[in-house]
Amino acid sequence: MNRILIFAFIATLTIQVSAQNVNSPVLLKIDDKEITKGEFEAIYKKNNRDSAITQADLDEYLELFINFKLKVLEAEKMGRDTLDQFKKELAGYRDQLARPYLVDKSITDSLLREAHDRMQSEIRAAHILINIPPDPSPEDTAAAYKKIMDIKSKLSDNKQSFETLARELSEEPSAKTNGGDLGYFTSLQMVYPFETLVYNTPVGEIGGPVRTQFGYHLVLVSDKRKARGQVNVAHIMIRADKEDPAEVAESLKQRIDEVYTRIQYGEDFGELAQKFSDDRSSAVKNGELPTFGTGKMVSEFEEAAFALENPGDVSKPVLSPYGWHVIKLIAKVPVNSFDEMEKDLKNKISRDARSNITRDTFIAKRKAEYGFKEDPKVLKAFYKEIDTTYYSGDWNPSEKVFSSSKTLFTLDGKTYTDGDFANYLFTNMRPTANRGPIANAVNESYKNFVTSSIMSYEDSQLEEKYPEFKALINEYRDGILLFDLTDEKVWSKAVKDSVGLADFYETNKNDFMWKERAGYDIYTVEDEATGMSVIKMLKKKKNQDEIRAALNNESALKVNVESGLKEKTEIPVLEKVQWAPGVSEIVSLDGQLKVVQIKEIRPAQPKDFNEARGLITAAYQNHLEKLWIESLRAEHEVNVNKQVLYTIQ
Repeated sequence: MNRILIFAFIATLTIQVSAQNVNSPVLLKIDDKEITKGEFEAIYKKNNRDSAITQADLDEYLELFINFKLKVLEAEKMGRDTLDQFKKELAGYRDQLARPYLVDKSITDSLLREAHDRMQSEIRAAHILINIPPDPSPEDTAAAYKKIMDIKSKLSDNKQSFETLARELSEEPSAKTNGGDLGYFTSLQMVYPFETLVYNTPVGEIGGPVRTQFGYHLVLVSDKRKARGQVNVAHIMIRADKEDPAEVAESLKQRIDEVYTRIQYGEDFGELAQKFSDDRSSAVKNGELPTFGTGKMVSEFEEAAFALENPGDVSKPVLSPYGWHVIKLIAKVPVNSFDEMEKDLKNKISRDARSNITRDTFIAKRKAEYGFKEDPKVLKAFYKEIDTTYYSGDWNPSEKVFSSSKTLFTLDGKTYTDGDFANYLFTNMRPTANRGPIANAVNESYKNFVTSSIMSYEDSQLEEKYPEFKALINEYRDGILLFDLTDEKVWSKAVKDSVGLADFYETNKNDFMWKERAGYDIYTVEDEATGMSVIKMLKKKKNQDEIRAALNNESALKVNVESGLKEKTEIPVLEKVQWAPGVSEIVSLDGQLKVVQIKEIRPAQPKDFNEARGLITAAYQNHLEKLWIESLRAEHEVNVNKQVLYTIQ
C-alpha cells in the first residue's frame, strides 16, 4: 500500500474542527485522552453526507476510529514523531500543501480562463530566434535586440521571405531545415510570452520582437484553426504482435483486409465488430470506444482517428503496437469545458511562466497587508560594498556590513537588517558570466531577498490564518505515522515472513480453493455451416491446426480458436454448454457463433501456494493486523459513552 492510499484513508477518519465546542460532551476516552462528541460527529458527517444515520453505522465507524487512534498513539509512544526522517518527510508534504496558499487566487483564475479560451484554437506559426545568454550583460541584450530588429527591418522591406531569413539567420538549430516552422500548437505548449505574442498576432502578419528565457523572437502566424478537441470512434481490432512469425503476421493482415473489404461492400460495421474484433470489451458495443483526445491513444491509432472527417467515415487498416485496426468515426467533440479542465489547467499553469505573474501580485498584496516599509538609503551602501568578485563567487562581505543592524525593511513589525541581506547575498552567491553594473546585481538580489522573506513569513503564518490548512497538515502527520508503523507490523512483515506465510497457508489452505474448472477449446466461426464442419472434425479427433488448415484456406475469418483452463463463470459461453467432456452444438453469444470442446473437468481443489500467493499474502496481512489491534485493545483502556454516541443525528 502506498502513502497516497493511506492518506486517502486518513482523510476519511480525521479532521480538525476549527471552532470546537468546548461544551461538547465526552464521547470516548483512550486511557486519559478525551475525545468529544463534536470532534467525532464532524468526522462522521464529513464522510457520510448522503446516508441516513443508524446506530449500526455509528458503531461500525466508531470502531474504525478507535483502531486508528490506537495505532497513532502507539507510533507516538514509540517516538516516531520525533525522528528526523519523519520530520523531513512531513516538511516535504507541508511544502506541497502550502503552495495553493502562496499564490494570488484571483490572478490565477484569470490566467486559467485565458488559457482555456486560447485552447479553443490551434495556431500554426514560424519564428526567428536570436539567442541571449542565460546571464546576459546589458551589452549582450542590446546586441541581440539590434540583431532581431535588423531582421525585422529586412522583413519589412519584403526583400526576403520569413522562411529564407529563418534558415539563414535564426539561431535555433532546427530552423536550418524547417524554416522556423513550429507546426500547430495551442495554449500551454509554448512559453507564456511567446504564446501571448502568437495569439495576439493576426494570421498572415509578423509579430514581435518578444523576449523569452531563450532570447528575442519574431513570429509569422500562417494559420489559425479551431482546436480538434476529442473524437468518438468505433474500431475492429485484429490482435497482432511485432514478434509474430511472418506467416502469422500475413494471416492477421489478411483478416483485417477482408474485414475492411466487407465494410466497403456495405456490411454492417457493428455486426462485423461483434463477430471478428479481438477487443471484446468494445466488440459487444459494436466496436465503440470511450471518447478521447490528443495523447490518450497510441499515436498511430490517434492520428488515423482524427484524420477522419465525417461521422460514418472508415479508415483503411491501421497498424498499432496492439494490432490491426479499422476505425469508424462516430462523432467529433469540442474542447472540454472550463470546469472539466480546471484542475489540469491549474497544474500546468503552476509550472508555467504565468506563475510569476501570480507571485508578483501575491507579494504586492502581502506588502500591503503586513505594512511593508523599506529604506532605500541602506541598500545603496551595498553598491560600494560589493565588487566584481561577487560575479566569480569569491566576494566576502566586510565584518562591518555582516554584523550591521541597520533596518533595511520591516514586515508586520519584524525587522530585516542590512546584515541579513549581506548574509543572503553571501549564501546565495554563485559564479556567473554576468559582468553588468554592480547596482543591477544588487537590485536584482534585493528583490529576490524581499520576495523570499515575505514568502517565508507568510508560510510561517498559514496554520494560524487557515484552520483548514492546519487540519490538513495534521492529517498528513498522522498518515505518515500510521503508514510507517503499519508497514512494519503488517504489510512488509507479511511479505518478508516467508515461514509465517507458509504456515498460514497450510492452516488455511481451504480458504484458497479452485472451483471446478474446464480445459477447453472455443471455436469462433463465421457461420453455421462452418460451425457444423468444426463439430464433425472434432468428433473425428481433428486438432486445432488441422481444423484451421482445412477451413481457413479461403478466408482467414472462418475460424478462430482460443484455449484455456477456467471456471464456468469466467467464460460466458461455458455457462451455455453441458459441463462435461465433449463437443457442444453451435452456440450464439454476443453476435458470434461458437463451438465448445471441453477436454476435461478438474474437480474443486486448493490452489497451490504460488497460484494464490497474492491472495494468501493479503489474508495474512489482515490476520496480522487483527492480532495487532487485539494487542492494542488489551494494552489501552477504551471507554465509550454509547448514550452520547446515539445522540448524533
